[in-house]
Amino acid sequence: MIILGALFAGLSFVASGILAPRKKPSRAKLAPYECGIIPTKDLPQRFPVRFYLVAMIFVIFDIEIVFLYPWAVVYKQLGTFGLLEVLVFAGIVFVTFLYLVSNGALDWGPVKKWRPAVSDRTVENTIKRIVAQESAKNPSGSHADSADHGKVA
Repeated sequence: MIILGALFAGLSFVASGILAPRKKPSRAKLAPYECGIIPTKDLPQRFPVRFYLVAMIFVIFDIEIVFLYPWAVVYKQLGTFGLLEVLVFAGIVFVTFLYLVSNGALDWGPVKKWRPAVSDRTVENTIKRIVAQESAKNPSGSHADSADHGKVA
């Protein structure tokens, strides 16, 4: 059987090499074609990767439904074993979905930058911030104690 499969694959490659047209593609054949409309300008960018991620999520859930339908048909014959097996299968698919969502596969808006809820505040950072605020308020440096602001007791 393996020899027959390898022979078929090899003959398919040889036949396509022999029977394929030898013409070089023209500029018109290489141009994008969509619904018979001739494009007047180039696309500003390529499709984003998120488009393909959503397509892959669709395929994953489509395959899940393909496997769940036969299970539902013979559910009573499988009993508890069949229920546990489908729960494991659905759990694996759900964990995969959670992973994709956590990585932003379904976020279509602008990229949101992550900011920590609490900044790393230290005594030194606070003193620098206060000194910078006071110097912005009083650029002439009229405070008599302005030299002491940078020192920590």
